[in-house]
Amino acid sequence: MDSLSLSNIAASHLLTSIKNDVLTITMNRPHKLNGWTMDMMESLKEAFSIANTNDNVKAIILTGIGKYYSAGVNLAGTLKVMPPKALHELIVKNNQRLFEVFLNCNKPLLIAINGPAIGASVTSATLANRIVTADNATFSTPFSALGITPEGCSSYHFPRLLGEANCQRMLGKEGWKPNAEEALTAGLVQSVVPQPQLMEEAHRIAQNWVVNKEDRQFLAGSSLKELQAANAKESVQLADAFFSTAFLKNQAHFFFNKKKYAPSITFFMLWALRPLWARFM
Repeated sequence: MDSLSLSNIAASHLLTSIKNDVLTITMNRPHKLNGWTMDMMESLKEAFSIANTNDNVKAIILTGIGKYYSAGVNLAGTLKVMPPKALHELIVKNNQRLFEVFLNCNKPLLIAINGPAIGASVTSATLANRIVTADNATFSTPFSALGITPEGCSSYHFPRLLGEANCQRMLGKEGWKPNAEEALTAGLVQSVVPQPQLMEEAHRIAQNWVVNKEDRQFLAGSSLKELQAANAKESVQLADAFFSTAFLKNQAHFFFNKKKYAPSITFFMLWALRPLWARFM
C-alpha cells in the first residue's frame, strides 16, 4: 500500500494511504481531538496539494482517528501578538487559505466523519462531494456563541444545503448541534452508518467513484466561483469579528473557565484596552 511523501511535520499529524486509486488522509492527533492548529492546517494543505497532482489518486477520503473527527480550529494556537492591522490581515489570509485547501481539491472528495465535528471541520466538510458519517457523530458550528461570523462558505452554502430555517438554527443563537440522524434529515450529510462500518462504507463509495470516473463537484449545486466569493467575503467579516468586544470578552471568560489563565488574561487585556488599540486598525 502506497502513501504520500509528506514532510516530517505533516507526517506527524496525518496518516496517508493509497489503495486502488483511493487516497485516505487520516488526522492523527487524537490526544488533541484532531484540533486544527497551524501545523495541522498546513499539513492538510500539503497533503491535498500533493494529491492534486498525483496521477495515482483518483478519489480522496478525509477522516480522523479517535473519539473526535475534529474539535475545529484551535484559536489560542493560531492567534499571534502583533499590531492590530497586521493581525487582521493575517486572519483574513489564513482563513481564506484554509478553505481554499478544500475548494481547490481537484479530485472527488469524501468526508468520513468518525465522531463529533466542530466549527471549521463541519463547514469545510460541506465543501466535499459527499459526507458519510458514523452514527455517533454530532455537528456543532458555535459561531454565534463565540461572537464571530460564519466561515467556510457557510453563510452562502448552508441555506442551500439545509434550508433557511435549519441554517439559522445551526449558525444563529440557538447553536443547534444535530446528531447524525438529524444531520441526515436536514441535508447536512448524505449517509449514516454504524461507527465500526464507517471506513468500509467510505471506501466502497470512493471505489465506485473511481470506477465511474466521478467528477469533482459541490453539494447543493453550488459552483466553485460562488464558493470562492463567499470564502473571500467571510474571511474579511471573520477578521472584523475577531476584533469585536463580544469576541474578546467571550474568549476571556472561555479560557478562564477552562483554567487556562494566560490566554484568559491576554484576551481580558485586549478587551479592556480595545478603545486604545482600535485606533490603529
